[in-house]
Amino acid sequence: MKSYLTVLLTLTCLLGLGKAVRAQEESKIVVNVPFEFVAGGETLPPGKYNVSRISPDSKPGLVISSYGKSAFVLPVAFDGIAADQAKFDFDHVGDKYFLSAIKTPAGIYTIGMPRQMTKVAQVKDHATMSSSGTH
Repeated sequence: MKSYLTVLLTLTCLLGLGKAVRAQEESKIVVNVPFEFVAGGETLPPGKYNVSRISPDSKPGLVISSYGKSAFVLPVAFDGIAADQAKFDFDHVGDKYFLSAIKTPAGIYTIGMPRQMTKVAQVKDHATMSSSGTH
């Protein structure tokens, strides 16, 4: 009876460990970005970035980090549809790239548009408008 209980406890621990490792793999991804970009109000250089959740229990906060540079990102939405591969999506305004989504095996995190991007877009739009109000 005692050996049966030991085997059962061991299997339970191993299965739990396997789920914890899978959850950790889904919550931490690596993405290579070949250009400078803005995320969480920080301008980050080109390079390989690790993305991880602040806490495994919650989905909101993400940290993007690479070689001493990091940014905290608070997604505005989360879609639980898994992406085939981890990647970043960007909005390109003027000469800047702004992080707009992070696609992971756990789902897609949508990043809100910063005020800075809105202002750049408005200035660019205003500059291309003629005095008659047409483009």
